[in-house]
Amino acid sequence: MSQLFYLKECSSTNDEISKFLLYENSDFIGLHTFNQTKGRGQYGNIWTQTAGKNLAYTLAVNTQNILCSDFIFNYYTAIIVRDFLAKLADHDVKIKWPNDIILKGKKIVGILIEKRKINQNNYFIIGAGINVLQENFNEISNAGSLLTQTGQKFALEELSLSFHEYLSEKLKNVPSDQTVLNNFNDHLFRKDEISVFEIEKERQNGIIRNADIRGELWIELEEGMRSFYHKEVKLLY
Repeated sequence: MSQLFYLKECSSTNDEISKFLLYENSDFIGLHTFNQTKGRGQYGNIWTQTAGKNLAYTLAVNTQNILCSDFIFNYYTAIIVRDFLAKLADHDVKIKWPNDIILKGKKIVGILIEKRKINQNNYFIIGAGINVLQENFNEISNAGSLLTQTGQKFALEELSLSFHEYLSEKLKNVPSDQTVLNNFNDHLFRKDEISVFEIEKERQNGIIRNADIRGELWIELEEGMRSFYHKEVKLLY
């Protein structure tokens, strides 16, 4: 059973979802708004949105039926968000490690996953900010939207409902760790391509080879293969 709630405006859907979990009994509870004022990204980053143009969405997933590791769950979440957008955009969509979604070279989705205990139950709190109708991103040169990247205008409410139903259904059964890992690496942004990275405040050329089951990214640098956790390396694109 899944439920989806709507707020006309809120600071952060990841923060507000807790209020709904206190009174509802469901394995999948979603919350969305088209006007999020203080969205949060991975590791304290700020995710800003333009009112009425984009979707801020959070899905609370009861962890009792999730048997995989946190890293595999994060990978799988990125995969199903990617798959949903790929079908919608009818174009190849990539995952920028660890879980940004890239369409035609531009970031259109940011994902933030947290774990929280609420009302004696443990939840994965999946937050996703999807740029849908926004056209101007000012100084954020690597950001785009479904509109800028596909030329299509999607109805926000219809998109929200479809997204909620898709994620809720796909998260009922998480595939094997190896299947998830293989799928994640198949869609990894700039995999096996020469790219520029910022490592310890210095720029270096390297080639992304794969992400592993521990959540690390392996990059082939001039001095050899090295693995990195998030925030230890920045891909410049």
